[in-house]
Amino acid sequence: MTVTTRRHGRILLVQMDRPAKRNAIDSAMTAGLDAALNELDDDPELWAGVLCGTADAFSAGTDLATGAGPATPRGGNYGVVRRDRATPLIAAVEGVAYGGGFELVLACDLVVAARTARFALPETARGLVANCGGLFRGPYALPPNIAREMLLTGAPLPAERAWSLGLVNRIAEPGEAQRVALELAELVCANAPVAQRETLRAVAAAQADIEERGWAATERASQAAAASADAAEGVLAFREKRRPRWSNR
Repeated sequence: MTVTTRRHGRILLVQMDRPAKRNAIDSAMTAGLDAALNELDDDPELWAGVLCGTADAFSAGTDLATGAGPATPRGGNYGVVRRDRATPLIAAVEGVAYGGGFELVLACDLVVAARTARFALPETARGLVANCGGLFRGPYALPPNIAREMLLTGAPLPAERAWSLGLVNRIAEPGEAQRVALELAELVCANAPVAQRETLRAVAAAQADIEERGWAATERASQAAAASADAAEGVLAFREKRRPRWSNR
């Protein structure tokens, strides 16, 4: 299985477990994430969730060799990023959170990162655009100029810099992100669950216009980029492990 779950009292730990591929998301992982978050959403005994990867990577994003599989009815892309959630979800990041992996982080409510973690949106280096929320959640979670730099250069953002900019809630020592995230989840679970759910619903409602416009703009950008010759060249160059030769068309 590429996604496993484990209960810690009222907390559901959801782990992406495909280390040989740096937890790149394929159709099986999308289905596994969707099932895990359905469990988190639907079980009244679960009051918080923690989403993590493995020791060396949170997630490298979409598996470009196979694709991430279809969006799910409840969760959207990866079974997560368009989900209507009211149970708090914390990302515990070790290693890389690149592309769709970073967009999974942006879809969570709180973020714990090891000091060695790195975040990036490298899609334009493949002739593509970030199509799972990065185009609008990135500038919402970070200063817009920092988000634009990430989107336009693909350069990684180190965890401590991300913490100083407000993206990361807690910094952990390497190998300790999961433990610190579970401790943070315990703090969440100490408070009234109905109030917690209604708080998240209110925050989501206040951001609804941004999300709606963001998804519409993302769809337009994604379609235009995907139809370009550069998109095909970017993916081919990645598979052939060479620098792309852009045609600007």
